[in-house]
Amino acid sequence: MGPHGLFWWVGAGALVVAELTTGTFYLLMIALGFLAGLIAWAAGAPLDGQLVAAAAVALVAVIALRRSRFGRGRRKEAARNPDVNLDIGASLTVNGWRDGHARTMYRGAEWDVELAPGESESAHLYEVTALRGNCLVVAAKRKPAA
Repeated sequence: MGPHGLFWWVGAGALVVAELTTGTFYLLMIALGFLAGLIAWAAGAPLDGQLVAAAAVALVAVIALRRSRFGRGRRKEAARNPDVNLDIGASLTVNGWRDGHARTMYRGAEWDVELAPGESESAHLYEVTALRGNCLVVAAKRKPAA
């Protein structure tokens, strides 16, 4: 096994290990390209042929992944994403409203609170649905179905 074969094996292995740490499939697709380079090397192709084979397979694999359901991640708006804002989903009480706006104590500080569109001011317990700057957007807390 010459130096090119070792390069393709080590490259594919390193990409698979890196893939395990990131959790996306893109590095795995590039590792497939490295395996194609290895196959081209084993078939006796010159270095430029190996590189072309690796690049072509990796490109086709990445495009195929991108068009699949696994490659299209749905991005949530950061203001409504509970993975970004840990306050989303938290409960709080609002004692009085003034035209859909209020101030209330939350996490030991006083916050501006805005009522989400279509929500009623008559509820006492609310749930944070979004964060807009330093203003909490809230909706009436729904009781869990029994």
